[in-house]
Amino acid sequence: MSDSTLVPTLAPAPPPAVEPIVRSRGGMQPYVWSLCGCLWFAVMGVLTHDLGRPIDAAGTPACPWTVVCFVRSVVATAFAASLALGTGAKLVAFSSRSLWVRSLAGSTSMVATFYALSHLHVTDVLTLTNTSPIWVALLAWPLGQDRPTWGVALAIAFSVCGVAVAVQPHGDGFRIVPALFALFAAFFTAVAMLGLNRLRGIAPFAIVTHFSAVSAVFGGAAWFLSDGLGLDLDAAGDPQWYRQPGVWVEILGVGLTATVGQVFLTLAFSRGRATRVAVVGLSQVVMVMALEAALGWKTVTPVMILGTGMVLGPTAWLMARERR
Repeated sequence: MSDSTLVPTLAPAPPPAVEPIVRSRGGMQPYVWSLCGCLWFAVMGVLTHDLGRPIDAAGTPACPWTVVCFVRSVVATAFAASLALGTGAKLVAFSSRSLWVRSLAGSTSMVATFYALSHLHVTDVLTLTNTSPIWVALLAWPLGQDRPTWGVALAIAFSVCGVAVAVQPHGDGFRIVPALFALFAAFFTAVAMLGLNRLRGIAPFAIVTHFSAVSAVFGGAAWFLSDGLGLDLDAAGDPQWYRQPGVWVEILGVGLTATVGQVFLTLAFSRGRATRVAVVGLSQVVMVMALEAALGWKTVTPVMILGTGMVLGPTAWLMARERR
């Protein structure tokens, strides 16, 4: 018998337990990107509204809103396609029905939003369009998903009351038709979100390129219907708008800011938790409110702040409770 059999073997002591450090994907970076995207989109909204403001006693805007909508989509399509090709993403056209639902609904929402932006204060438009999570909650039930709970129903009712307080339907500068278009845009944004949720196996930049291309067709159709066929789309602007360099600077600024904002939001949603990034995105309303107050376009009142909070609070709650 060897001596080694008489000596008990001692197993090495296990290392002390160390609490794991849990970090979210990307840390704080996705939320900083979301704030940057909101800022660029806020500037886009202000530029769009400025192009639709009256330049004479007759109330003629500097540029037709249909032109702004079309150029914004063309610039976004070119930029998104370049990013898709540069990253090796495969561009698609007819491979998915959900892709077309997302693009058609999103394009309808975009056209309605640009119409509203040219006729209402930007803060009012964003307050109304940010009701899209309410429409998602309402549409999810008929589509066989979650049935709205009493909490969701209460949040929806609270937000509807907040809309009435925030936008002040009988206040100065309020117009009912553009407001309805903003709500119309919120509804189709919800449809686009539900379609986007069903997409599988398509690169994000390919989705953005498809949407931008379809929205360019929609914008071009609106421009043609109002200018080429002379239909009354309330899009008449200065007949000599194309001769003014300042107008072109603002139009191209709309396309550039929208595209850069989309890139920041794409980065934010690809690296951070979607629900948290979406809640951070509500800060765009506050940014626009500050910009409009600084430009002297709109006086911010305590009632307006209260109504905006009544809309954004339940909206943030609806976003945060969503687990998928």
